[in-house]
Amino acid sequence: MENCNSPSDQKPVAGAEVERETDCRVHVFSSSSELLEKLHEKWDSGKESPYPAMYSSVFGGIILDPAMMVIPIDDHMVHRGHGVFDTAIILNGYLYELDVHLDRFLRSAAKAKVSSPFPRSKLRSILVQLTAVSRCTEGTLRYWLSSGPGDFLLSPSGCPTSAFYAVVIKDKVYQHREGVKVITSTIPMKSPLFATMKNVNYLPNVLSVMEAEEKGAFASIWVDEEGYIGEGPNVNVAFITHDKELILPFFDKILSGCTAKRLLELAPKLVEHGRLTGVRTANLTVEEAKDSAEMMYIGSTLPLLPIVMWDEQPIGDGLVGELTMALSDLLWDDMVAGPETQRELVTYM
Repeated sequence: MENCNSPSDQKPVAGAEVERETDCRVHVFSSSSELLEKLHEKWDSGKESPYPAMYSSVFGGIILDPAMMVIPIDDHMVHRGHGVFDTAIILNGYLYELDVHLDRFLRSAAKAKVSSPFPRSKLRSILVQLTAVSRCTEGTLRYWLSSGPGDFLLSPSGCPTSAFYAVVIKDKVYQHREGVKVITSTIPMKSPLFATMKNVNYLPNVLSVMEAEEKGAFASIWVDEEGYIGEGPNVNVAFITHDKELILPFFDKILSGCTAKRLLELAPKLVEHGRLTGVRTANLTVEEAKDSAEMMYIGSTLPLLPIVMWDEQPIGDGLVGELTMALSDLLWDDMVAGPETQRELVTYM
């Protein structure tokens, strides 16, 4: 392994290239202004930044310069994974389901034993103001609670205060009409304690997606130790039986998806119109799930994505299902024209 440590009798020279015994040269920044100039090089390409605004409780305000959208290296969310997060959608100048996501966010924080530096009302106000300042009318609003910066130990007892971060991300939000392929993940599913809180420990999720991509699939499906269907890497999964019943797995061992729960509220409309025979949550075996007529992912940023093939086996006739798209239309209509309880109008600055 290459050793880039300085000889014991050699002191770093500010603003110069420090020569190492192995010819590895590491630049030493002489000032904060020099470092800031270097940071700006990444963002001064003429392209618009996808991150128009960030909030940091460490800085105590909103940051518009993407080069300064950083968090401390000794933040325990960085080096210990002691933090939680959540996401809300920005569409047509509205925040969709902000309150239900914020409520889940605080439930996750309580499970992770991360206190908030602010009451819920202030957290919400910060998120709305951040979106307004960003002038972003389409994208995502992501936010984190961390046990905070302080040291590099396991315990957060040395952290003076917890930290709250949020960032607005410009992105396209649209309905998906094409189906995708999935696989059964061989990466072990998270235990219920960690799966039911939206914490930042997403290595299993990352490895699960990478495994799927390596096999030419979009993503994967987790199966629990009892052989029942769990969820996708960062989405819920739903099925329509040949009897036209919508079934989602129980939420006791997986994340309680806000969009999935909203779909459970909206789907009875299709029962009223005779298109679905029922809507429920249940345990589903892999065999039962693969025998379904239609299958889909459900998540905030999708909001619904048809699945047409699983482990190289077609779902139903291998085509995007009519009822899948009917459910997608219900969700999409709710996002673009739903009630005020679901959509928060942003007053842009």
